Amino acid sequence: MTRVAILGYGAMGKEVERLAPSLGCEIVYIYDVEQPINELSPTDFDVAIDFTVPDAVMQNIETLCALKRPIVIGTTGWYQHMHDVRAKIHDADTGCVWGSNFSLGTHLFFRLVRNAATLVNGNSDFDIMVHEYHHSRKVDSPSGTAHTIVYDIMQRVDRKTAIVTETQHQRIDPHALHVTSTRGGSIVGKHIVTLDSPFENIEIIHNAKNRSGFAQGALLAAAWIAARKGCYDVTEIIDDLEALYRSRQA
Repeated sequence: MTRVAILGYGAMGKEVERLAPSLGCEIVYIYDVEQPINELSPTDFDVAIDFTVPDAVMQNIETLCALKRPIVIGTTGWYQHMHDVRAKIHDADTGCVWGSNFSLGTHLFFRLVRNAATLVNGNSDFDIMVHEYHHSRKVDSPSGTAHTIVYDIMQRVDRKTAIVTETQHQRIDPHALHVTSTRGGSIVGKHIVTLDSPFENIEIIHNAKNRSGFAQGALLAAAWIAARKGCYDVTEIIDDLEALYRSRQA
């Protein structure tokens, strides 16, 4: 069993706790805003999973580095500090997996988007755009998942040279990739990549029905990083996580 400490006991933290036994993990500590983890906290856990808020991530990383324990970061909105995080993880000789989205299904969606972007690059009839929906409590916009989608598109569609995330009140630059967001209600997460030509329209959609896929992936990442060192984007290890999931379902 992989012994896990949960950082953040909101909806995602509770879902991680619920799914842990089915994926060979045991939740041994739960920390939240009223009882945050600190450098005097017990260290008899293998890895921590962070689903807190962006402003808490750096302090949590510093604490986990001091405790010499690896961390899985499902929180988004802190990536401007990535260079510092990599340095801290390296200096502490511990491990970290971070990602905009840990759902295995989302990474299948990413692959479809990358293939579609490659095809669009060779067919100028099609424009490409991105829209995402999330619940009213979400802090960052566009979402971390949308940023991953945008990066994949920009790497493959040569004619897209700029990113626009605000409402356009004039004709949009044809070289701009328009990325828009809606916040409201209790939407777990929905991402739409639209390919549109004068003759037809194609949509690639990922719609999260609940939080289970995110929690599942985070727990698999926790089991994977528990005995490893270094800093990894979940996209770099997704094949390993899929293999680990199959082995734990066998």
